[in-house]
Amino acid sequence: MSHLRLLFLSLLLIVILPIAAQMAPKRDFRGVWIHTLNNDYKGMNEIRFREYITGQLDLFRDAGINAVLFQVRPEADALYNSSYEPWSRFLTGTQGEDPGYDPMAIMIEECHRRFMEFHAWVNPYRAQLNTSTRLAAKHPYHRHPEWFFQYDNKLFFNPGIPECRTYINLVIADIVQRYDVDGIHMDDYFYPYPVSGQTIPDEKEYAEHGQPKGLGIGDWRRYNVNMLVQEVQETIHTIKPFVKFGISPFGIYRNAKNAPDGFGSDTNGLQNYDELYADILLWLRYGWVDYIIPQLYWEIGHKSADYETLVKWWANCSYNRHLFIGQDVDRSAKATDPVNPSINQFPRKMMLAQSQPTIGGNCFWSGKVLLENPGNVFTLLERYYYRTPALPPVYPEASAKAEKVKSLKAVWTEDGYILLWNSPKLKRLWDVPRFYCIYRFTKDEKINLNDPSKIVARTRNVYYKLPYVNGSSSFKYVVTTINRFNSESAASSKTVKL
Repeated sequence: MSHLRLLFLSLLLIVILPIAAQMAPKRDFRGVWIHTLNNDYKGMNEIRFREYITGQLDLFRDAGINAVLFQVRPEADALYNSSYEPWSRFLTGTQGEDPGYDPMAIMIEECHRRFMEFHAWVNPYRAQLNTSTRLAAKHPYHRHPEWFFQYDNKLFFNPGIPECRTYINLVIADIVQRYDVDGIHMDDYFYPYPVSGQTIPDEKEYAEHGQPKGLGIGDWRRYNVNMLVQEVQETIHTIKPFVKFGISPFGIYRNAKNAPDGFGSDTNGLQNYDELYADILLWLRYGWVDYIIPQLYWEIGHKSADYETLVKWWANCSYNRHLFIGQDVDRSAKATDPVNPSINQFPRKMMLAQSQPTIGGNCFWSGKVLLENPGNVFTLLERYYYRTPALPPVYPEASAKAEKVKSLKAVWTEDGYILLWNSPKLKRLWDVPRFYCIYRFTKDEKINLNDPSKIVARTRNVYYKLPYVNGSSSFKYVVTTINRFNSESAASSKTVKL
């Protein structure tokens, strides 16, 4: 590291350390988006793919990341062994060609090995990124061309056709049933982003389904998306109640000046409600999503969409659902702090998000850029913001209580002291422990499970080898169970003299 870079980092830390020292929550969503339509995996065999992603995941783990949102369905295709759709061209270069391995299965295995959540990121409506590419024989377009329309040289499922919702739910149900995912994730692509001079070709479907309901075309389009969101959550939770459903909408719900009731943000940009037909606040009010991650990619001080304005606006509109902030790593690193121009905006953005009690974490776009460490963002996460581990938030709020471990004891062996315990009684699928959390306190220290700095290990084993400590000391070790809802059990403790 150059002397100049060391000096810059030192100055940056002087600014952020007082902030970071106060911000080490035990429950915190720390996610990254990993997109797959960038051809990073093209032509890889299983060995190379595993090497590549495990190298990335190791680094994410070092930086405190605890959730990976991996794109598995970019264009009605699959980066997994799908029952309905063809293998993605972003694996081999040819849609429908079997790569010889299952990327999603490997990602799930490796994420869970590192105690990270895995969220399968699906694009619900987009079916072809460019109409000039070849669609494999297994692509749904060949079975039901009447389900689709072209817009902006892309192919989309028509949200106004009820059979499309049924099909998308079948695809998601297939993933949830066959794979050990922790979440299903959708991004901001619902109705297509508007293009000047082009009209969405859904007049026929509107006349058939929207007009008889007495809905204007905008309300009808929102109704179609609302129905999909509601049905997807029901599909997921009917199969596995502990699998989360989250969406990362475009960062502006509505501009206040365009809203008849004035209910919007002080912004001037593209709107979810009016132009993408995504009524996010309705989904939150009715509890149809377990979390949202609005993409607040703009800079602090942006003329049309100021980051600070939007963070505070969304913080007041969470409706008791989990709210995380989508952060653009590159833009944050390149923009200068409006108060201290000698540093970038990342520390202030983190401070603004963490100062809002309704905001429970962040997600970084993109994971690949984060690893490049622009503006020392990765370094700051690793050394300061995320230097202590954090458990993911509990989902949903009325989740099942985790059961305590049984018969905790310390046993001396030739290799040293080992903590042993029995698994809790398993009554339901979600009672199976995701992992066990190990805390350590000094003999006279009060047990405080809210202090993440006391977490010394996580394990899926029913034992833990106690580390050697110089000199004779007594410690209180605490073991808790984390279940599939991320609920934590009561403490089981044992005092051990080492």
